[in-house]
Amino acid sequence: MADILITNGMLITMDSHRRVIENGAIAIKGNRIVDLGGTRELTMKYRERQVIDAKRMVVMPGLIDGHAHAGHGLVKTMGGDRNDLWYQACEKIYASGSTEEFWYAEALLSSLERLKCGTTCGVSYLGGGDSIMRTDDPVYGDRHCEAVQRVGIRSFLAVGPCRPPFPRKYSRWRGQSRGDEMISFERQLATSETLIQRWHGKGDQEINICLMFPVYKPGTNGPDQPPEEVKAQARAVRDLCRRYRVRFTQDAHMRGTIKVAHERLDLLGPDAFMSHCVDLSDEEIEICRRTETKIVHNPSARMSISGRCPVPELLDAGVTVMLGSDGSAPDRSYDMFRHMFQCMHYHRTYYHDSNYLPPGKVLEMATIDAARALGMEKEIGSLEIGKRADMILLDMFKPHLYPFNMPVFRVPYFANGADVDTVIVDGNVLMENRRVKTVAEDEVLEMAQRETEAMLDRTGLRALLETPDRFWGHSRYSPGHSIT
Repeated sequence: MADILITNGMLITMDSHRRVIENGAIAIKGNRIVDLGGTRELTMKYRERQVIDAKRMVVMPGLIDGHAHAGHGLVKTMGGDRNDLWYQACEKIYASGSTEEFWYAEALLSSLERLKCGTTCGVSYLGGGDSIMRTDDPVYGDRHCEAVQRVGIRSFLAVGPCRPPFPRKYSRWRGQSRGDEMISFERQLATSETLIQRWHGKGDQEINICLMFPVYKPGTNGPDQPPEEVKAQARAVRDLCRRYRVRFTQDAHMRGTIKVAHERLDLLGPDAFMSHCVDLSDEEIEICRRTETKIVHNPSARMSISGRCPVPELLDAGVTVMLGSDGSAPDRSYDMFRHMFQCMHYHRTYYHDSNYLPPGKVLEMATIDAARALGMEKEIGSLEIGKRADMILLDMFKPHLYPFNMPVFRVPYFANGADVDTVIVDGNVLMENRRVKTVAEDEVLEMAQRETEAMLDRTGLRALLETPDRFWGHSRYSPGHSIT
């Protein structure tokens, strides 16, 4: 007996043989895949409770997003492409202009977007990466996790201290009343530990916590040799990682910072995944290989404009690389199909060679390789007997996807998030025929709008919604372009 039987689908399994099964079927019992093979064979074998007909559909593992930011969903495009204004706005909003309901509404919105785009597992930093993390009090992380759990996808929430100096000022709102408090490094670390204790591995591993520590950038935020205080803080975060066996991550790596993280701060290892990693040296690529550190490539991020993550070189060296959206702001979405396409063309353009990054490799980076980077390759990332039933069904009966052949090319080249018809996570059908079953979409959108308006009133940042100079009729913004 199976609880769910998916029939008549084109299965892209991503198993060790990378099998593609035409007219395939998958049997699900509880939260596990119990069988897969031909439709005729499985329909004779199982008397199922629910049948999902996947005719003219691709069935594949749910996509995994290796890097994003909680909070960003409610600040999309603010500042009109002025990077400095957008980053300043994020710091102000996250530290002094956000409430518990802001973080809850944003997590609902972002999780809903991920779900509708076929992402079944994603990493989110609780704030701006390293500038402002909302770890002054556990309640903000609690509200984020509650929202993600309500939508039903898997999540890794990255928490930890923000960038020095300490203490940092945070604001707590009670209605229209604001109270400020100075928060120490120790307080942020204690908050992170509390969130680990409350959420990590709970809900059948739907929610996981990982720890982060700000990237130390020689010459930018300090001398080549990190001061003793920074070294002590790094040790404290890594000790907490190892005590609870949670994964470690960092945002915004560039040339030189991987070497510092390894040689000066002892942060790398098989349980670590580092984001962006643009312009790495050959020595740093070798460090990643030797330490088994994983890399998150965010091809659509603004950091990938200022430098290039050497993905082909990392892969050739044997380093595991997964894809991330860096979503969902200021200018990018949670649509991982978009980022797969961007990844291929980004590196092909750099090398002026279309042989780089075959679509099969990019599919791996968004599924099984990403699961490996998160330490979950035995549970998710491929369609195999015994694994968690995390999968998506893509409606291929569309002009941009037909004729229905060569699916392993057609999906990364032509599919997009709007083609996702059905999403199953842990054996639960979260969306079918593009209808989400766990939350009311209109209520989520209305809540997101309401909390954004309230945030703008608290922070006085409405001017950042205005259209900038030279938006129309010019080939580029002027240097230091302004908001009109």
